[in-house]
Order: sequence, then structure tokens, then C-alpha cells
Amino acid sequence: MKKIIALSLFVLLLFNPAFPQEGMWMLNQIGQLNLKKEGLQLTPDQIFNTQKPSLYNAIVQLGGGSASFVSSEGLLVTNHHVAFTAVQRASNKENDYLANGFLALNNEEEIPAPGYAARVLTEVKDITAILEAETASGKDAMEKNKLREKKIAEIKKGYEEGKKDIEAAVAEMYNGKQYYLYVYKVFNDVRLVYIPPMSIGNYGGEIDNWMWPRHTGDFSFLRVYCSKNGEGSEFSKDNVPYKPKVWLKPGKDFLREGDITFIMGFPGFTTRYRTSTSVEWNLNKNYPSSIKNFKEIIEICESMTKNDREGAIKVSNLVKGLANAMKNYEGKVTAMKRTNFLQKKIDFEKEFLAWVNSTPERKAKYGDVLEREKELYVPLGKTKERDDMLGNLQGLSGTLSGVAATIVAIVKEKEKPEGERAPGFMEGRINETIEELKYQYADYYEPVDKVLFARTLKQLAALPESQRISELNYILKDGTDAIDKFTNDAYMNSKIKDEKFAASLFEKSSAELAKLQDPFIDIALKTYDLSDEIRKANSRFGIEVTAIRKEYLDALFAWKGMNMYPDANSTMRFTYGRVKGYKPADAVTYAPITTLKGVVEKNTGEDPFDAPEKLVTLHKSKDFGAWKDPSIGDVPIAFTHTCDITGGNSGSPVMNAKGEIVGLAFDGNYEALISDWQYDPELQRTISVSFKYVCFILDKYAGAKHLLKEMGI
Repeated sequence: MKKIIALSLFVLLLFNPAFPQEGMWMLNQIGQLNLKKEGLQLTPDQIFNTQKPSLYNAIVQLGGGSASFVSSEGLLVTNHHVAFTAVQRASNKENDYLANGFLALNNEEEIPAPGYAARVLTEVKDITAILEAETASGKDAMEKNKLREKKIAEIKKGYEEGKKDIEAAVAEMYNGKQYYLYVYKVFNDVRLVYIPPMSIGNYGGEIDNWMWPRHTGDFSFLRVYCSKNGEGSEFSKDNVPYKPKVWLKPGKDFLREGDITFIMGFPGFTTRYRTSTSVEWNLNKNYPSSIKNFKEIIEICESMTKNDREGAIKVSNLVKGLANAMKNYEGKVTAMKRTNFLQKKIDFEKEFLAWVNSTPERKAKYGDVLEREKELYVPLGKTKERDDMLGNLQGLSGTLSGVAATIVAIVKEKEKPEGERAPGFMEGRINETIEELKYQYADYYEPVDKVLFARTLKQLAALPESQRISELNYILKDGTDAIDKFTNDAYMNSKIKDEKFAASLFEKSSAELAKLQDPFIDIALKTYDLSDEIRKANSRFGIEVTAIRKEYLDALFAWKGMNMYPDANSTMRFTYGRVKGYKPADAVTYAPITTLKGVVEKNTGEDPFDAPEKLVTLHKSKDFGAWKDPSIGDVPIAFTHTCDITGGNSGSPVMNAKGEIVGLAFDGNYEALISDWQYDPELQRTISVSFKYVCFILDKYAGAKHLLKEMGI
């Protein structure tokens, strides 16, 4: 009986968004949600309407996260960790904006956020019927995909051609049941306005990451600039602040437990409709190997830069990104094992198959869908170690190895007939890749680079015989000492340490690259065919497994007849929920709001709990100003609520019933890191920084009253 009850609850959690707060809903689905009953004072049209200004116009995609306009002069607010890369790139030993923060007192003092682009959504269109008509003649999934990609390229070209600031993207919903076109206006001139010091913006560091209670002031302000005629452009001193159609106003009231909130942003990736095959692959293979890999790289970076601030700044972006992913994966593994998630999936699929097999028609249509997906995974496991290590060589083995792989890949693609090129490859965007080089070289720190590169070569040398890469035998065959010597010689002799020289190589042919006899270029050339073979195999897998998953979703729709939201895919979504605490364990209850008192209680004076002395003094003297919540006698720092988010939502504005900004989403809680796979109303919480704390820091700590005034405060 217990097992039956547990399975029934699992089915509810996994496949029935019956819980009011569940779902990362598409903008065109907002109208079907009973938001008035939940307490929202806005109509769906006020939230999303492409024909007139509405709240969605204030939401921005920025630096892999989300942001929002909070003034008529293009002022953006987002998370400190979303702006982190820009701050790191602008920092050095003399101007350590990471450690000390940054404040521009006027527009002239604002500094560029290198590599950041603000993407403002302007149009959303369902193009499912267009693509279905185009692919009707396709004989199988591969052929249909080829026809689909060709039509998508044609549609995108129609929007982008001759318009440097327009970007069109097509997103797949429900594993290909629907396709939507999203059109963005892109602004490449983004500047830093206010960045709190790490001791506020990253208070608690990796120890507190994904944890509650939380006391992190995870916010930053930037500004979007455009040409005088309102077009998106690269940085120019002649540019002016962008004037958005809509910007958010700060909420006046303090939040209370039970208050309704909603979030709009760009959640990245969820897997809520996956089968047990996918769960098993990630739980037993993908997550454990990634955790081990990331942990080793982090340890190398931290140990080698412990007493070197310049080096620590250069590797900080890599370390922060890997540490965040590692803890996320660890939490997923822990939660999956604790909840017996894999077995529950298997049990659910038995129930699903019983329904399928109950009629000849369903059995003929869906009877082998799960088995066919399982068979697709078999080849992946045979070469996973090799494929992972080769991926490491191209992406996590230092700057030079990665740059060489990029150069060779682009040169090789250019030499192919157009019909044989990798999906998404566009010669017109090579200049964007060259522009990105300067950011890769900005993070180049040779001592760490060398160790990471040699580490990967040694791992390749230790692969099982069946997975060895014979093309690299000339380096690997003589053992670790020979690898160390090769590494030292490579870094001594390679010409691609020169960024300008590296940029010039994109115009060469592969034969000309070979004549250079550069050690990094040679490795990339020798492994290109294998890399291309792996890419094609992964592409085939993706196309075929997506087609099978679409069949599976068709069956679920037929079985459950549900109103389902699609998995997150970096398109703008809407989620709502209430301010609420939770119970992580027996006899443990977490309140939903933290205060400045907690910052002081955690303060040890040492990183990552090194609260600024001025902040401690402000608390001691009770100098809270207008930011004290009378009901708690303190400044609120962060709060938990039942909104449904994932990575990519970082920096998303949290709004109240009136559509006023009351916080910024910046994290989820560790106990519910399984949330990408399943929503749990009892445990899953969004962690957001209170906008009252944001304003308190601007007012009392940073002396940035001009920004408060700009926001209408």
C-alpha cells in the first residue's frame, strides 16, 4: 500500500501541474492561469501584449541570466553573479572591482561590461504549422530535421538580414510538438553602474551557495546604451542611454509570508518529462563524472592562485562557474538517491506501459517508445570517457588549447560544402568569434593553463585501450614525463599566445595551419576528424531522441489529457508563487525572510563571511533609514517563495501583485535541486534578494542616492 501511495504522489508531482505555483509558463499561456484568484491585480494583457507596452518589455536577457529595466534611462538591475564576468574582466590588481566594488557617480564614469549584450524581446510567433508543412515530405527524423533547419535559417534570415541589432531564434517546445519564433533587439553597449563588493554581493560564497538561510546581497546595476536613433550598437562615446518602453517601479510595501509574487525571466533548461533511461544516465554516469572533473579543476585553480591576487582574478570566473555547477549536480544526486527517484520513474513507466498495452492501437503506436530510447543511449556509454576527455581538451584545458580548437573547427567548416556544414555555422558570425578571443585571453593565466593542459593529456594517456586516441600517440605514448616536457615546450614555442596572431588564423586554410607546426594547432588538426565524428553522432542522437521523446509526450497527453507547460529552453517564461518558508528535515522549520542581523551573526571577518565593517556598524547603530521593516525591526535581506525557476532565471525581477519589483531571484534551495526533473511544492523554493536590501545598500552603504532618485525613490 505504501508503494502504491508513493507512486500516486510521484505521478501527481511529475505529470500534473495541479499545484498552483508549479510551472515555467510560456507568455501566451498566461491567460489560461487563474491569476486573479491568486491575488494578482494585473490582467494577462498588462503582463504580455506584443501590440502595446506591457511588463514583458521590461525584462532583458543578459550574460546567461536575466535582468530588468528600472528606469527610463536604460538602468538595469540583475544579480551580482550575472554581472560577475564583466566585473572580473574590468578588474586588475590596481582596480580590484571584484573585491572593492564599483560606483559610477554619473554616466561619464560608467565603464564597459566587456562581452555583455542585452537582448530585448520584441516579437513572439508560433511557426509550428509553417515547419510542419515544410517537413511533411521527410522520410525520417534526420531528413525532417534537415528540411526544418533549412526553413528556420530562411525565416531567421528574413528578420536579420540588413539589421545588425536584430536577432531571431527558433525554440522547440514539447520535444518538437510546437516551434516558436522569438525576435530580439540586441544592445552590445552595456556599462557597469554599481557593483557591491564581493563581501556583500557574494557574502557566504560557495559555502552558502544553494543554501537557506541566506544573507547575500546578490545584485548589481548596469546601463544599456544605444545609438542616437535608438539602434543597438557596439560601445561608442556617442551612444546615449536606451529608453525602454516599460520599466519596473519599486514596490513600497514590505513583503509578508503568504504574499503573492511572480517572476519573468529566461529559465535555461529543465528535464521534467524525461524517462528513466535519461535519469539513469545522469544519476550514474553524467553527474558523477562531471562532479569529479569540476572538483579537480577547481582545486588546481585555487591552490595555484592562493597567494596570487592577479592570478585569482583571472581564474575566478572559471572557478565560480564550475563550483556552482558542481554543487548543483551534487544536490541533484543527493536528492535523487534520497527520494528513490529512478525507481519511481521505472514504476511510473510500468503503469504507463500497462495503459499503452491495454489496446492494440495504443500498443502499435507507443508500445516500443521506451525501448527505442534506451537503445539510443547504448553507443554513448561505450566511448563516454574518451568523448568527455576530448571535450575537456577543447574547453577545460586552458585558453590556448581551447582557442586552437576553435580556430581549426571554423577553418575546417569553411572548407566544407555548405550542405555539409555543422548546423548553425555561419561565416558571417566569424567576426563575433574573433571578438570573443579577447575575453578568453583576458582570463589567460599561464601557470594554471599549463597544469590543466597537461592534466588532460595524462588523462587521455590513461584511457582504456579501446578508447585511446591514436592521433595523439606521438605525445602520449612515452608517459607522464614526456607529457610534461611536451607541455613546457608547447607553451614556450606556441605563437598563438599572441592574441592578434591567433585572430589572423581564421583566414587561413587547414593546409596553411598545418605548415605553422604550432603544437596546439597540430593537436586540434589531428583530433578534428574524431571531434567532427563525435559531433555528428551527438547530433544524430539529439535528433532521433527528440523524435522519440515527442512520441512519448504525445502518449502522455493522450493518457493524462493534461494542460502541461513545456520544459525550459532559455525563452522568456512566467512563474508565480507565494512567500513561504519550508521544513527541510524533521523538527526543522525555516522562516521565509532573513535580516541584516543574520549578516552580522555569520560574520567571521574572513572570506566568505567577511562583512564590511561599515555594514556591521550600520546594523550596530540601527541606522536603517526607510528600509527597516517595522514588523521585524530590521532590514530584510532575502526571502523564499514558491515560484518555479531554474538556471537562467538568475537576476529575474520578482514582482508583487501590482507588478512592482520587490526582489531579484538568485538561487534555489539545496534540498530541492532535483527541481529540474520534478517540482515539489513542499520543498522547492526560489531564493531572492529583497529590493529593500538593494535600496538600503545603495542608500546607507554606497552613498548612491542618485540611483535611488533615478528609480523614483
